[in-house]
Amino acid sequence: MLGHLGINVPDLATARTYYGRVLPLLGFEPFLDADDQFAYRPAGGKPGTYLFVYPATEVADYSRHRPGLQHLAFMVRTRSAVDDAHALAVELGSTVVHEPQHFPDYPPPYYAAFWLDPFGVMLEAVCHHDRA
Repeated sequence: MLGHLGINVPDLATARTYYGRVLPLLGFEPFLDADDQFAYRPAGGKPGTYLFVYPATEVADYSRHRPGLQHLAFMVRTRSAVDDAHALAVELGSTVVHEPQHFPDYPPPYYAAFWLDPFGVMLEAVCHHDRA
């Protein structure tokens, strides 16, 4: 799990491998890589959110259906980047929640895909442009 949620120590390697593939595609670069933690930041010195992953200090199950973190949405520049993120999620064996599509319930244009990481955190790649 991400940020303050923490993950079990044996799963830190799983998280490192998974996010090492996913986050660069979503516009992030490594910021910190230590035995007991890792972090990513927006690539190219752009401002934005840093993502930190630590080992868990207590045992607790995560659920996106409880109060707290529901999902993380990553803005990408093109619809094809959404499609690429979805393809990688499928390649990595992620559970797809929503395949790439336009979501008319959100302010247009809203083209997105949603999937679950190995720990059940829902991730979203979204493009707010009509650029292919």
